[in-house]
Amino acid sequence: MIDPDLTKFIAGLPKAELHVHHVGAASPQIVAELAARHEGSTPVPADPSQLASFFVFRDFAHFIEVYVAVMDLIRDPEDLWALIHGVGRDLAGQRVRYAELTITPYLHLEKGFAPAQFCEVIEDARRRVETDFGTTLRWCFDIPGEFGVAAAEPTLSLALGQRPDGLVSFGLGGPEAGVPRAQFAPHFAAARAAGLRSVPHAGETTGAETVWEAIRELGAERIGHGVHSVEDPALLEHLAEHGITLEVCPTSNIRTGAIPSLAAHPLPELVKAGVPVTINSDDPPMFGTTLNQEYAVAAELLGLDRDGIADLARSAVRASFMSVEDKSALLAEIDAYTTPPLPLRA
Repeated sequence: MIDPDLTKFIAGLPKAELHVHHVGAASPQIVAELAARHEGSTPVPADPSQLASFFVFRDFAHFIEVYVAVMDLIRDPEDLWALIHGVGRDLAGQRVRYAELTITPYLHLEKGFAPAQFCEVIEDARRRVETDFGTTLRWCFDIPGEFGVAAAEPTLSLALGQRPDGLVSFGLGGPEAGVPRAQFAPHFAAARAAGLRSVPHAGETTGAETVWEAIRELGAERIGHGVHSVEDPALLEHLAEHGITLEVCPTSNIRTGAIPSLAAHPLPELVKAGVPVTINSDDPPMFGTTLNQEYAVAAELLGLDRDGIADLARSAVRASFMSVEDKSALLAEIDAYTTPPLPLRA
């Protein structure tokens, strides 16, 4: 078990979160409230105490099924606004100063949201989060890969046509098996040409070859998960040489069955190979975790002290898509937190 002093240190540490999904980050209370609003037309329990068992996943396919059921609770602008505002509040409570929230517009558009309306709601919620809680949110619009090019086209159209102020990156999520990365190459090329950064999922439930595809076909600058990169020494060398960061989410990997156990988690091997990594929570309430707990898990896996944990926080800031000025400010805040004050002179 991690030392209680380190747990306290992590709780107060200013942090950035780079891999967290807007629906998956909804607290049990938020999810239960939304389920109660739509009771009778959803399998999601309206009792927060029942959500823990609802969020027990047989495998990755079952996780996607449950995720889609929760996603279906967001049926009108009020639902969406309340979700994002609540997620922002919960992130702020963990001293997250900056978060890149992955959001899947296609699933909202399919529910009847108009493109302009969707962007107006998420932008209003984003601004309120910063005003109310002091946490900066930015968006990654991702393609749900299981829907193929049919989802990629409207996702790209929304991203480039509406271009909300908070949008910084373009992603690809959902199942990896049977979803070739190459089919999305034109969409990622267009997004990158418009100044959006490339952050697809890869190497979560499939092998190293999917990571190679994300790099070669999609121009990936960061990789969502990427833990199976460890299977290919040449890939590890490439990631380290080119500074391609892996957004690692340890508990998520165990809960979805992507990795059999924490003892088998490749995080130490990735770090030993010099691959840049950040620690993230992915879908925290669904996996019974928080970003603070993920830092504790990483500290145990890597044998870190306070300085090592602070370096993980710095890595997330450096790998983020913040401005240079904002990075400097958050790095300075981390330094101030970790540097003991000088003793008073007599």
